[in-house]
Amino acid sequence: MPRFHCPMPLASGAELDLPAGAARHVQVLRLQPGDGITLFEGQAGNGFAGGEFEAEILHMGRNSVSVRIGHHHAVEREAGRAVHLLSGITANERMDWLVEKATELGAASITPLAAERSVLKLKGERAEKKRAHWQAVAVSACEQCGRNQVPALHAAHDLGAWLAGPANELPPDALRLLLSLGEATQPLAQVMAQAPAQACVVFLSGPEGGLSPAEEALARKQGFLPITLGPRILRAETAPLAALAALTLQASV
Repeated sequence: MPRFHCPMPLASGAELDLPAGAARHVQVLRLQPGDGITLFEGQAGNGFAGGEFEAEILHMGRNSVSVRIGHHHAVEREAGRAVHLLSGITANERMDWLVEKATELGAASITPLAAERSVLKLKGERAEKKRAHWQAVAVSACEQCGRNQVPALHAAHDLGAWLAGPANELPPDALRLLLSLGEATQPLAQVMAQAPAQACVVFLSGPEGGLSPAEEALARKQGFLPITLGPRILRAETAPLAALAALTLQASV
């Protein structure tokens, strides 16, 4: 059954018009009145039920779609371990791909960071447009993969400023890990074998070319433990996904 993000509090028995994005998607799929769909709010708590709802299409307008909300299923498909990804901004469409796959792999939040070696630099209105675009990529990935919780896509930050300032957007007691090609690294599997089973993780990965020596030194000073994924050097968009797979899928077993 097709799934659509509906970012408003839902309740069984209610009738409503779908948001513009979901309505367009329904029309593109050429669904018709009487067809069944699945809706999810994208979050839980603060008036939101979480899980997902069955719904029936009632009416197809030129620019609108109305539905009746049916049975609620209190199902979540989140990873057993929350992983907050701090990613150096990669060039071109690679960041889109990273956001999409990180969402599928269960990232709890994604914070794009502009590092010294980042090719793409974002400021002002352009930065906000990119953030909104990446959030839409995450929503689409949730619709496809079955997640009912949409990861937060935070505004882009300068890496140095972010590391030097208070990280208010992240849990203060989380295990902080830094993907590093430097010395004194530990294998990710070894570090996680010693961590509590449900420990929240903040994972920092650099852009193309990795972090500069100064950035890595600052990250270590801020409590980030340098880890390695093995002897091969992975691309900037591949490395955090490999780590996410190891961190979230293992915790879900």
